[in-house]
Formats: sequence, structure tokens, C-alpha cells
Amino acid sequence: MKAAVCPAYGSPDVVRVDDVPTPPLAAGQVRVQVGAAAVNFPDVLLVAGRYQIQVPVPFVPGSEFAGVVSEVSSDADGFAVGDRVTGAGLFGAFAEQVCVPAAGLARIPDGVDDRTAAAFGVAHRTAYHTLRSVARIQAGDDVIVLGAGGGVGMAAVQLAAALGARVTAVASSDEKLAVAAQYGGDALVNHAAGDLRASLREALPDGAHAVLDPVGGELSEPALRTLRRGGRFVTIGYASGVIPRIPLNLVLVKGVHVLGFQFQDIAPDEFARNETELRELLVTAAVQPHIGAVYPLAEVRAALHLVAAGRAVGKVVIELRAP
Repeated sequence: MKAAVCPAYGSPDVVRVDDVPTPPLAAGQVRVQVGAAAVNFPDVLLVAGRYQIQVPVPFVPGSEFAGVVSEVSSDADGFAVGDRVTGAGLFGAFAEQVCVPAAGLARIPDGVDDRTAAAFGVAHRTAYHTLRSVARIQAGDDVIVLGAGGGVGMAAVQLAAALGARVTAVASSDEKLAVAAQYGGDALVNHAAGDLRASLREALPDGAHAVLDPVGGELSEPALRTLRRGGRFVTIGYASGVIPRIPLNLVLVKGVHVLGFQFQDIAPDEFARNETELRELLVTAAVQPHIGAVYPLAEVRAALHLVAAGRAVGKVVIELRAP
């Protein structure tokens, strides 16, 4: 089968497309013929050997996919050949086939294509669980979303708006902000165009109830300073490549809460509620992922470069089968 292979750690240029052996089907696993795979920033970090977990080389990168079940092991329950499914793992998705545990798969709703299913999963689940169970957003809240042009950021803009919040979208270009506005951004701040702290104070003179930060770096502190007393700052990731250093006196003086998001920290009952609500938003088309670029597998390096450089708008998808 054809697959993208990372033979050594480095920039996206090290990745090549090769013929590789079909992965064996282990106990409890399902084989999926991949139709589309989404590119996420951790894919870039794994290729570079800079993620918090290192995958031994050589490996097939790619963490998020959608496709059709082509084989089921005898002890894997819940799926049959022909089922359309989506799933995510640490690696392996940028390939024509992937074998994954059945427990990690979900059925794709009728009427949802592979591109949409692949692009919706990780980013929208991260954003929704963060909004509902960590930031605890209510209708009427003011929410700052950093990195509003990226996968998680764009999803957070959409979903915060769907929850009735007023969204201040922060991104690095007017192009990204124009798209964020289409998905519910009320106030738009280009942090590359001036003083971010001043711009946020102008947009939110009374302060924000919450900040969602998938970027880190120099954006974090001015956003935290914009919180009103008792506000919540949620750190999700560090797409800037820099882990911020926050003066703790701000937390003390402003009485704010600094929180981190991890899927495993969400209480089981809230997790189930969030997943049900999010699936309903997808099924009813109330929320759709913004797919800013689609590449064939042969151009996987270009897709990784786009994400690595922070130039992606919304989600980037690798097409492995004609839609």
C-alpha cells in the first residue's frame, strides 16, 4: 500500500511516500480503508521528534482519519465490513490502510463525507470539551480565542458562538480573521498588526470571561491580562512552539483561574453529554469544519509545511480516495 513515511526526525521534507507492507490486523482491531486524513500540528512535532512522546522511526505520520471498514478481527465488536468510520491515534493515518482498536472508532453520520468527518474530530472535540467542561462557557459570556485561524481555534470560534458566547477572535492575518468572522467571530484582532493587549482592552473594556489558548508564546500573557476577575484561562497547546511564562502575580491580583485541557480529565458524565451534543451539531450541520486546503497523498510534505508554518486556515486534509 502507499503511505507517507518518516524515516528520520526532521522537517516535513524528510517525509516521503513509499510502498509499504499492509499493516497486520491484531486482536480487537479493525482495518480501515482510509478516504481522508486531517493534518494536525502534533503531526509536525512527531516528524521533528519534538512532541512530548517520541515515535521510533521509521513510522507513518498522521493522527486523524475517516474511511470504510474493510476487515474486522474475530474479537472486535461493534463494526462490520462496509461501515463508514472515523478515528484518531498517535500515528499511522497518512496511509491507504490503517489498523486500529475497534474501541477507538466512531460511525460517520449519514450525509457526512470523509473530508468533513476527518476534519471534524480532534479539533472540534478538543474545542467543545474545553468550552463546556473547562472554561464552562455560558450564553452571553465574552470569550477570547487565540489562534482563531487554525484548526482548534476556528472550531472554538464556531462552537463558542453556537453556545451563545460573544467571541473575540485573535489571529495572525486579516485572511484568517475574515474566515473566523464567517463562523461567528464578533470582534476581530490581528495580533501581527499592533499591541495585542491594547487591542483586546479596546474590544473588551469590561474584560473577558474566558480565554482559549492553543498557541502559547507571546500571545498568552496579554490575553490573560484581559480577563475579568474570576475569569478562566485555558491552555490547550503551543502551536507557536514556545511555552509561555506567566507572571503568577497576575493570577493572584486578578483572581483568575489558569487551567489545562486533557481529554482524560473530563468527568465521564460530562464527556458523554459533550460528545452527544457535538455529534448533534454535526448531524444537523449547525457546525461544519472549515477545510482550508486539500492535498493528495503525494503532496503530504506540502500539507505538513503549511501547518508547520502557521499558514493553514482551518483544517488541512490529505485525500486518499476520490470523494
